[in-house]
Amino acid sequence: MQVVCLDLEGVLVPEIWIEFSRRTGIVELARTTRDEPDYDKLMRFRIDLLARHGLKLADIQAVIEGMGPMAGAREFLDALRARFQVLILSDTFYEFADPLMRQLGRPTLLCHRLETDAQGFVTRHVLRMPNPKKAAVEALKSLNFTVIAAGDSYNDTAMLGAADAGFFIHPPESIVAQFPQFPVTRSYEQLAARIDEASKRLP
Repeated sequence: MQVVCLDLEGVLVPEIWIEFSRRTGIVELARTTRDEPDYDKLMRFRIDLLARHGLKLADIQAVIEGMGPMAGAREFLDALRARFQVLILSDTFYEFADPLMRQLGRPTLLCHRLETDAQGFVTRHVLRMPNPKKAAVEALKSLNFTVIAAGDSYNDTAMLGAADAGFFIHPPESIVAQFPQFPVTRSYEQLAARIDEASKRLP
């Protein structure tokens, strides 16, 4: 009984905040968990920047509507789902993710929520729980599932460590150097092969 858990941004879809930064010209919004491992701190920084520049949730959603999955992501995900139960464990927000989930065939997504005021400005990020990716993996293991996980960034390392097998997919070299225990893959083909290998050796 095996489950595959995947991160979303940087793994199956482009980084939303990087794309929004590019569209708005606000360089500071390009910071991600590859740059700042404290996600709570990163989100407070982002929300403050949005307020200072007069940008609303609808402005971000408009950019997301024009985005799509990474090349090959839908095919990779479809092939995985034909063989495994697959969960997307992400630090994105439900208010962001719907257009991208639609294009990915609506896999199950566990993430967070945003709160907005009457004018549509983001006022607060509401984390589902502390360290939710690791908690989800541990919960699945407590239900006697074997978990294989893949991600690309700092905020995925606890998930990868908790899984029965954990892999990086196209991570930056700075993160690879800090977490050499996780095998690195650079394409969906390489990751699929690693998952297949793990599946054969794990119960």
